[in-house]
This record gives sequence, structure tokens and C-alpha cells, in this order.
Amino acid sequence: MDVPPHAPAPPRAIPDPEAPPPPLPRLPVVDAARAAALLAMAAYHTLWDLGHLRLTPENLAVTPLGHRAAEGIAGTFLLLVGVGLVLMNGRGVRWPPTLLRLARIAAAAGLVTLGTWIAFPGTYVFFGVLHCIAAASLIGLPFLFLPVPAVILAAAAVLAAPLVVHGALFDAPVLAFLGLGARPVQTNDYVPLFPWFGVVLAGIALGRLGLPHLHRSRLGAWAPRGRTGRAAVFAGRHSLALYLVHQPVLLGLLFGLAQITGPHPRAGLKAFRADYLAICTRTGGPPETCRIAARCTSQALVREDLFRDDGRPFTLPERARAQALSRACYAAAEGGAPPP
Repeated sequence: MDVPPHAPAPPRAIPDPEAPPPPLPRLPVVDAARAAALLAMAAYHTLWDLGHLRLTPENLAVTPLGHRAAEGIAGTFLLLVGVGLVLMNGRGVRWPPTLLRLARIAAAAGLVTLGTWIAFPGTYVFFGVLHCIAAASLIGLPFLFLPVPAVILAAAAVLAAPLVVHGALFDAPVLAFLGLGARPVQTNDYVPLFPWFGVVLAGIALGRLGLPHLHRSRLGAWAPRGRTGRAAVFAGRHSLALYLVHQPVLLGLLFGLAQITGPHPRAGLKAFRADYLAICTRTGGPPETCRIAARCTSQALVREDLFRDDGRPFTLPERARAQALSRACYAAAEGGAPPP
């Protein structure tokens, strides 16, 4: 059909001036980085589960090195939260998807609190990494539009706050989420706003400074082609769901393994020796004598099948024999008698 020469042009869609601009394009490399952090967290939780179920001689996850690893993993997640906020809302806050995402994270945090309260009532998670992500995702929105130097200064102030602002006033349970109290908090996962919101602010500054360059780089143009790359990007895009399911699955599998293999024969020995040494020196024993006696006593208890690391009580004859072994080991450490 011929078009008349003076036919009017088709009408153009008029943009809504009130609609926020679209988000920055999603970067597969950021999703892959999130997947790497998720894999590291799963490895850490595997280490924790092995120790908790006494499948290893000690729980390496609660050693100083284990704590540093956990902090590094949590810090990576929170840094990526800041970068993700820039990707999603850096051109203007998109309230419907932002509030939907916030609701999902808050609901997931509530599930973590409920699940850990049932499984570990004495150390349940009341403000862990998901709780911190939910709070930081809301508090961090104004910092998407402040000058970058102000964001960097705010990040430094939040990171330094626990070193200069802390005290018994903040030990109240209602203020424990701040992280400024003087007493240690008994919980299996503790990621308070101070200093961890500072890591999110650092991620916002990094995203605002670095994402324009990343978008123009070869790394930013990377697209997964192999199975590993596609799996990593998929995991990064669904990290919340994978975070929620991975620990129950791991704990369930390793619990089943523990029922088959039983505990490691040396599980708890290091903790026993540390407790023995602390009690011995506190009651006046020389440190070196106490150290030798602790090693001797633990070996003797294992040899006579009297070592307890699972809460089982001693019978009266077992308790008497354990005490006799301990006294004999201490005497031997002092040089007064051969070890039992």
C-alpha cells in the first residue's frame, strides 16, 4: 500500500519525566565475584561444621586465622553490596525493585534468626551478614548522590568508630546491632553496623569511581561462555537463595557422616589442654609444669578411654580414676614420679 506523501509521522513515545532512569547495565564479572565470595563462605561453613560436629581435632573456623578469614569473606560481600547499590540505583533510586529486594533480604534475615534460634538458642544470629546487608542497603541510598570524597570520609569514620566510640552504654541488647559495646556478643554470626557499614560505603565509593572504567574495559565486556563461567554468573545472580540453603544442606550431610564415622579421636584435646593449663596456672602451678601435666593428662585419659568431649558425665569410679591420672601427671611434671 502506498503511503501518501503528506501522511503524518507515527507518534513518538513521550518519556515520563518522573520515571527514574534505567539502572546501569548488569556486569557478569560482578556476579562472578559474588559467586566466588559465596564459594569461600561455603568453604568456611564447611570448616565450622566439621569442627562443630567433632569431625576434626579442633574447630579451625573459630581460631584467630579462621576469624580473619570469616571477616575477609563478609567484607567482600559487603563491598559488593555497595557496588551493587551503584549499579541498581546510581542514576536515581528505583523504589519498587529496591523495596522488593530489601523485603527479600529482610525476610531471609528473619529466617536465619528463627532457624539459628531453634538450632542454637544460646548463640542465635540476631544481627548477621544478611541483617547488616538489609540495613546498609537502606541507609546507604543517600550516599549514592553525595560527593565521592564525602562518601570516602564517611566510610573511614564508620570503620574507625569502634576504636574510639565504645562503652558499656552500648551493651544493652537493643543497641547490640551497633557493634559499639564493651562486652563480647555471644552469637554465631555478628556483623554490626559499626564497622561493617563502612565497608558498604567503601563499595559505593569504589562503584562510583570504578564502574565507568569497568564498563569500558575488556573485563567489563566479559561474558561467560563455558559451563563454569555460566554457573558462576548464575550463582552470583541468585546468591541470596544459595546463601539460605547451603548451610542447612552442608550441616545435614556432615551430620550424617558423623553418625557413620563417629568423632575424630583427638577432637577437643587442644581445648582440654588449654583449659587445664588455665586452671593449673590460676591455682599457682608453674606454667611449664602445667603445660607438661596437661599434655600428659590428656594422653592418659585418651589411652584409658576416659576423655570426654561430648558432655557425657563420668561415673564415680571414672571420675576418681581421671583425678588420679591428673595428680600423677602433675607429680611427674614436677619431677616427683614417673607419668602414669
